[in-house]
Amino acid sequence: MTAAPTQPLRDEHKELLPHIESLRVAADAVGVAPTAVVRQRVDDAYDFLAHHLLPHAQAEEQALYPVVGKVIGASEATRTMSRDHVEVGRLVEELGALRERLASGTMREPEAQALRRVLYGLYTLVSVHFAKEEEVYLPLLDARLGADEAREMFAAMEAAAAEAKRR
Repeated sequence: MTAAPTQPLRDEHKELLPHIESLRVAADAVGVAPTAVVRQRVDDAYDFLAHHLLPHAQAEEQALYPVVGKVIGASEATRTMSRDHVEVGRLVEELGALRERLASGTMREPEAQALRRVLYGLYTLVSVHFAKEEEVYLPLLDARLGADEAREMFAAMEAAAAEAKRR
């Protein structure tokens, strides 16, 4: 049996899932674990989001979603997924600001609440986003995309992600 045309994206998602789970773990630690532990988990979460997940999202915008729109026959079919990316970016910015406050000293309860909200929000949003891609878009692409088209799409995604990481 041959691999599905979208197997590379499924594999990438599988590699990213432990990092997504770490967002929930970091949120659970806020107000419970020592500040140094929380600080490290937030630093790790921010690094993952800013340097891996956001470039992945940019690659989807530039290379995956146009193909999905073409296959479905409606370019606007991916707009809700693009909106997810906008919100993830906004939450990552908010996490960055909270991270700076955390690095400057102890965290008061309002900051702790905001940090938990942002981390849980990112965890939920990204988890659901991946599930939608896996359950809706990828099966459509597997059914309708040829091997050459899939290779071209993944090459374009790799190039877009590399460019996003350089920025």
